[in-house]
Amino acid sequence: MERHANFIAGDWVAGSQTVINDNPSDLDSPVGDYDFAAVTQLNDAVAAAKAAQPAWGEASPQVRFDALDKIGTELLARKEELGRQLCAEEGKTLPEGIGEVTRAGQFFKWFASEALRAHGDKMQGLRPGTEMESTREPLGVVGVITPWNFPMGVGSWKIAPALAFGNAVVWKPAELVPASAWSMAEIISRSGVPAGVFNLVMGQGSDVGAALINHRDIAALTFTGSTRTGRIIAEAAAKRFCRVQLEMGGKNPLIVLADADLDLAADAAFQGAFFSTGQRCTASSRLIVVDEVHDAFVAKMLERLRKVKIGHALDAETQIGPVVDARQFKQDLDYLEIGKQEGAHLAHGGEVLTRSTRGHYLNCALFTETKNEMRINREEIFGPIAATIRVRDYDEALNVANDTEYGLTASLFTRSLKHASHFKRHSQTGGCSINLPTAGVDYNAPFGGRKNSSYGPRETGEVARDFFTILKTSYIRP
Repeated sequence: MERHANFIAGDWVAGSQTVINDNPSDLDSPVGDYDFAAVTQLNDAVAAAKAAQPAWGEASPQVRFDALDKIGTELLARKEELGRQLCAEEGKTLPEGIGEVTRAGQFFKWFASEALRAHGDKMQGLRPGTEMESTREPLGVVGVITPWNFPMGVGSWKIAPALAFGNAVVWKPAELVPASAWSMAEIISRSGVPAGVFNLVMGQGSDVGAALINHRDIAALTFTGSTRTGRIIAEAAAKRFCRVQLEMGGKNPLIVLADADLDLAADAAFQGAFFSTGQRCTASSRLIVVDEVHDAFVAKMLERLRKVKIGHALDAETQIGPVVDARQFKQDLDYLEIGKQEGAHLAHGGEVLTRSTRGHYLNCALFTETKNEMRINREEIFGPIAATIRVRDYDEALNVANDTEYGLTASLFTRSLKHASHFKRHSQTGGCSINLPTAGVDYNAPFGGRKNSSYGPRETGEVARDFFTILKTSYIRP
């Protein structure tokens, strides 16, 4: 198979080792061979970015717009091809893969336009005959660390604003999904972004990732991944006063009240809990249902679960693909046993499935009769496993929903304007929805959480400039 190198200082550079990129739908048909870099090559990438950034930061906004818009245009034009590649290495279904590449293209186009909107303020000074103005400047070199579950989606919403606002980038993608990262880097390499401004360094988090987060020339770090790793990055960044943006775990509640449209709620819960094989930080893992409609809601969930098609990510009929790799697969199985041992009732699924190809196939699992104190409701599983929790009323539902160390997103299903208004104000999350799934990110809106789900400024939308730029105040006597 063709070897895929790292992109450093405008050149494709062979790594220190080659790894096989597995296909979770068919372990006998790998996606390709990809080079993992050495720490010395990471250092080369940072040096190249540092040297190239000043000119890029002073370039015309039109230059940055043209490059980012070109990247977005090619991503959209190749969405089916790149979507298939994404599905092959990560395991999400073809509609989800194509949708992710589409959204990646939209992110680049959105931030291309943001490059043209250079905000600032001019004011009369308080001292006689003086003026003041505030302007935004790029930070320098930004380290980007992205997860395996949305390699193009998350990659785009970090890289695009970093470049749009004049920074240079060193990107360390998750080691499980090098193909998507390489393909995006190859597109960026032909976009007009100058050599050294963008760099792709593939490798393990334990060596290349560690070197990136501790490098003295990295001005800012933006990371999406586990809360455990986020804490490590925050501690490393704090030691040298490096700006940091962390998007981490979630244990997201979806509340169903007695007056809810149960079909709408069940559809949203099914999608939120199990699409993308449950492998997303915004998954609806805790289904909090008032007692009056609990059994009816569960019946509707079981009806959908019995019909679900689980199989090869690229099969047209597949609704849920495989688990991403053997380690995540084992973690899912371990949590299924934990739930049973805690006394939860496994109402559906949890079986290891056999398909025509050898892959990591797991039947979607739904626990009922659970308590919020159980580990399956406290810890992020990151798999196709959800649990229902019975509550008396809205007040108890809200208390249970907020009783978690996480605070990413939450949903409420109700026809009550009173409860909807109260929920929007009192849900302890960074985002919330009324009669919509917990999952979903719009490129023109802020994204982020509270508690152990997020740390630092929000991502996406106009507020992204708050992280990727720094304000300067100038005083002038004309």
